[in-house]
Amino acid sequence: MREILYREAIVEAMAEEMERDETVFVMGEDIAEFGGSYKTTVGLLEKFGKERVRNTPIAEQGIVGAALGAALMGMRPVAELMYIDFSAVAMDQIVNQVAKVRYMFGGKAKTALVIRTQGGAGRSSAAQHAQSLEAWFVHVPGLKVVMPSTPRDAKGLLKSAIRDDDPVFFIEHKLLYLQKGPVPEGDYTIPLGVAEVKREGRDVTIVATSSMVGRSLQAAAELEKEGVSCEVVDPRTLFPLDKETILASVRKTGRLLVTHEAVQRCGWGAEIAAIAAREAFDYLDAPIVRVCAKETPVPFAPKLEGHVIPNKDDVIAGVRTLLQTA
Repeated sequence: MREILYREAIVEAMAEEMERDETVFVMGEDIAEFGGSYKTTVGLLEKFGKERVRNTPIAEQGIVGAALGAALMGMRPVAELMYIDFSAVAMDQIVNQVAKVRYMFGGKAKTALVIRTQGGAGRSSAAQHAQSLEAWFVHVPGLKVVMPSTPRDAKGLLKSAIRDDDPVFFIEHKLLYLQKGPVPEGDYTIPLGVAEVKREGRDVTIVATSSMVGRSLQAAAELEKEGVSCEVVDPRTLFPLDKETILASVRKTGRLLVTHEAVQRCGWGAEIAAIAAREAFDYLDAPIVRVCAKETPVPFAPKLEGHVIPNKDDVIAGVRTLLQTA
């Protein structure tokens, strides 16, 4: 199978959906001639023209509001917010309008729109350009939230998101854009709400999101040399959540570690811990461990940033803690 970059998979997904459905169009800051800050819309302008690849002013609330209006008129917009940090500017539109319109109109108003953005740290982008805010959006009824960790998942999940009749908040990671991986050619989709076991194991379940999936797989490979077998589960969609795949793994291994780049307090990992405690308590042989970012704004200095964001060694340390308390 061919291998392409994560960002190339994103472009392919949008191009194929724009070819398949003329109601699909993309909009955002610098996405046309420039091809996007992270080159995730390269070539779309040349292929589809200015009517369907639309530059916008630097006005996130306007971008999301315009996308919602277009969706209500029967279009399928893909709106790009350059950084997830900037979603704060558009929260009224996202939380009070986009997420609620379909419910408040009794299902008669279709809000088929995707808000694409990228988050995460690792490039010294500092505190206003490197946050992991996914928990904000998972908390809002009416939104679906996706966080792909591989090029294959990015393409298949984005195509499903564009075809979905509900609003989808689609979070990419800035460090994954240059990651290369196998991606099938042509049309395929990955359904929202279906997790994937990235690595099978028997001793510990690691539930990881986005960039932490790769770091967890590295940790699992090192721990395997010590005779510790880790199962790595990637939910891929934070909501709707495939909790059955996660619970089946926990029931098999008896130990659960949850890891994400966001800070621990009220993070998405707390929801997974609560689900496991409620529905698989009798199977747990040790207290659940969370490996998350330290509770501080993301530093600019690379050394400090590396200290705050969890890495492979932090996951290994978390697994050892689990094994020691068993």
